[in-house]
Amino acid sequence: MANPTAGATTHQPVFDVLGRSSARRERELALADGLRLVQWCNHGGRIDYRRPGHHTLSVYLQGGHATHLVDTPGQTGSPGCHCVLPAEHESRWNVAGPLRFVHLYLSAEAWGHRVVRLLDAEPRAFTLEQRIFGADAVLAAWAKGVAALDWQDPAERLRIDALSQAALDRLVLQAARPRLRERAERGGAGGLSGTARRRVLAFVDAHLDQADLSLPRLAAEAHLSEFHFARMFRASMGCTVHDWVATRRLDRARALLRGSALPLADIAAACGYAGASHLSQRFKAGVGATPGQLRRALGGR
Repeated sequence: MANPTAGATTHQPVFDVLGRSSARRERELALADGLRLVQWCNHGGRIDYRRPGHHTLSVYLQGGHATHLVDTPGQTGSPGCHCVLPAEHESRWNVAGPLRFVHLYLSAEAWGHRVVRLLDAEPRAFTLEQRIFGADAVLAAWAKGVAALDWQDPAERLRIDALSQAALDRLVLQAARPRLRERAERGGAGGLSGTARRRVLAFVDAHLDQADLSLPRLAAEAHLSEFHFARMFRASMGCTVHDWVATRRLDRARALLRGSALPLADIAAACGYAGASHLSQRFKAGVGATPGQLRRALGGR
């Protein structure tokens, strides 16, 4: 799985910044769809975030009463509060007391997938609004819930993944804001038209049982050359064609494992995998558990 905090050299991923600070990483878990969950603790120091290149949801578990932005020392955190740190944000923090918190890091693919699924819009048309010390009982319960689970147990890892995917859905629905018109016009050139985007995404979903969802085939569906289609797709969706198709195959496999008693070989065929072993390999890499582990966690369906 690609590291969702990896980025260009001008970016400073939050994970790396904290790793170089006095903060201590307590545990870490790679989740489906390019999400990464990390639990941290810190007891003091200065933290500077500068254009991390990925989105971050931060929820305080314990402490935080002496944690604040350098520019607003009168506004401090508390257990259960949350911060939304967009990919291009910059902030300077002072931690003057004990703090335990969880971070959910979101890759471009994770963000793009949810914007399309929940808002039926292009990811480039929406951005996250920075939020500092917000109050949301659902997000607070999510953080408390995942912190209470065993991150090493396969069944509980699946539960953590499901809870975190739901938290991402809530984040998109609550925090996503249309970009300012002038910014959208500056950054929007070169992407797919709305009609072409919907046609291609619908084509992918309708043909997931076929292995040949290749760049040439999808470019033909969009009536574009392969070169221009690849560039325009990435501009619109924030990820490559290959990454999008791979994510949609895993989505369907998860849905079939949860909602049917089909043999793994049949699920593999329905999702365009070469066989049950191919499905298991991709599922393990993308979800962090095997199809069998997911079924057992669901009660052996």
